[in-house]
Amino acid sequence: MSAVFAANPLIEVAPGLMIWTLITFGLAFAFLKWKVFGPVQAAIDARRQRIREAIEEADKARADARRLLEEHRSMMQEARGDAEQILAEARRVGESQRERMREELEADRQRRLDETSKQIESETRRALEQIRAEVAELALLATSKVTGKVLTGDDHRRLIDEAIGELDFSRLERAR
Repeated sequence: MSAVFAANPLIEVAPGLMIWTLITFGLAFAFLKWKVFGPVQAAIDARRQRIREAIEEADKARADARRLLEEHRSMMQEARGDAEQILAEARRVGESQRERMREELEADRQRRLDETSKQIESETRRALEQIRAEVAELALLATSKVTGKVLTGDDHRRLIDEAIGELDFSRLERAR
């Protein structure tokens, strides 16, 4: 096996080649560190910082969203309370208006009943006066036919008063 390893020049240990390889590697590493790794690391650090800032902003936005949601919920609760209060007030006003209308209608109905009663009483009195006048007229006519004589004005009055006094108008007045 050693013959196989010795036959391959890449596996052979050559101290000069090893030193030049190490020097080239060191120079390439220094150059890469100076020109490439620094800017790459700076870009990585900048990106890391932007990601941190974005996460912080997202956390702030989430906190703001939660705060706004809580404000919205409290405003909705307040609005519901206000709406219930407005509805209760509207119901109260509606009920008071309904009661006022009921009272006004009752007062108007009572007023009309009173007016109608007064009209009925007035018409009844007028009818009774008319009946009395007609009865007096009929009494005069009947008296002049029965007695066959013409009476004086005082006689007429006396006879009328007596006839009316004998008539019973209380039944007519009670019928009212």
